[in-house]
Amino acid sequence: MKADKSLLNGSATLLVLSLLSAGDKYGYQMITELEERSDHTFSMKEGTLYPILHTLENSGAVESYEKEAPTGRKRKYYHITKKGLRLLGEKKEEWTAFSQAVNAVLAGSAPALA
Repeated sequence: MKADKSLLNGSATLLVLSLLSAGDKYGYQMITELEERSDHTFSMKEGTLYPILHTLENSGAVESYEKEAPTGRKRKYYHITKKGLRLLGEKKEEWTAFSQAVNAVLAGSAPALA
């Protein structure tokens, strides 16, 4: 089941930082890993990913560098910084509080109409 795009937009920075916390990655690698790790629930387009990466880079949460791939082509890799790890911790706390609040509301919801 695909997730509503608005749900992904609200958590995209958290997801990107989480992917990078496991190691340096290039853009397409992040897109495919996100799909695989979410069992194809999340699908992020390049037009969504790169503005997030640029914002994170401008704020010092992520750094980029170029590295030659085995094919000889240069790729731009992204690396999470100490500042990015702190931001990831903050985003995780926000997500935990948010999801607990949503789950609390859902737990008290009326049964669905048949």
